[in-house]
Amino acid sequence: MRRLILAIAILGCAGASAQDTSVIIDEHRFTLSEVVVRNNFDYRALLSQIKEDTTFYKAFRNLRVLGFSSYNDIKMLDKKGGVKASLFSKTRQNHADGCRTMDVLEEKVTGDFYDRSGGYNYNTPELYAGLFFTKGRICGENNIVKGKNLLTSDKKGLEKHKEQLKMLFFNPGKKIPGIPFIGDKLDLYDESAHKLYDYRLDIQEYHGELAYVFSIAPKEENIKNDRVVVDQMVTWFDLKTLEVLARNYSLSYSAGVYDFDVSMEVEMTKFDGLTVPKVLRYKGDWSVIFKKRERAVFTATLFDFKR
Repeated sequence: MRRLILAIAILGCAGASAQDTSVIIDEHRFTLSEVVVRNNFDYRALLSQIKEDTTFYKAFRNLRVLGFSSYNDIKMLDKKGGVKASLFSKTRQNHADGCRTMDVLEEKVTGDFYDRSGGYNYNTPELYAGLFFTKGRICGENNIVKGKNLLTSDKKGLEKHKEQLKMLFFNPGKKIPGIPFIGDKLDLYDESAHKLYDYRLDIQEYHGELAYVFSIAPKEENIKNDRVVVDQMVTWFDLKTLEVLARNYSLSYSAGVYDFDVSMEVEMTKFDGLTVPKVLRYKGDWSVIFKKRERAVFTATLFDFKR
């Protein structure tokens, strides 16, 4: 019934000359759509919960306690956009007796995707493997996120970069330590960020259901500001549970010693009461001093989940 009322409200706003409303919360400005204002939502509590969201991270932690199949499509590109190396595979993660393993059911490789020792010849697939592949037998994991903090202080080299990627991926909009020139610029909720970005809360239809939509984008006058790293971030939240349904975001920056231009799209689904990622799409072009530039696109498609 609540969804029906909201649907009628949305249609009413669409038919009228809907207007956004600007509000101040904790000295920070947010924009609310007409449908949010008309339905008298507790937007202060909503925005606070959105800011502290852990359901996105939780969805990926759920993969550690489930079995699932995955199509993995990774392409490394040359400067003209041609494919110079690739991997297409189907894998199956097995989970039993508190442990997980992985079987490679199909695999097709082109170019120099692997090095002579069988390792990855590029950093992007190495990072992909850290998210979706299981090497050997891993036991004793859980999907608890409370008190689970991602840290870089005890890591070096590629392992540190992996952890930074996880922080960027699972907590976009939060400060990331250890990245020169940029770590504090990723914090979308501090005082300086609110001078650079617009924040908007709306209600829209998503795959046939109503959802909250929270978007962050640079103010028009700040698009070329050198403190802007996040070009756009849009997150869809379940209307009842406030779990993340999907998230799209794009980031770009140039600091001389490195530069990047990356975008990600993540769609979630439900399995046995758990939210899990269904599709992840990535497109990126990045370079770090003393390392070769990497241009890549990949898609992870997850399905056939099992307890």
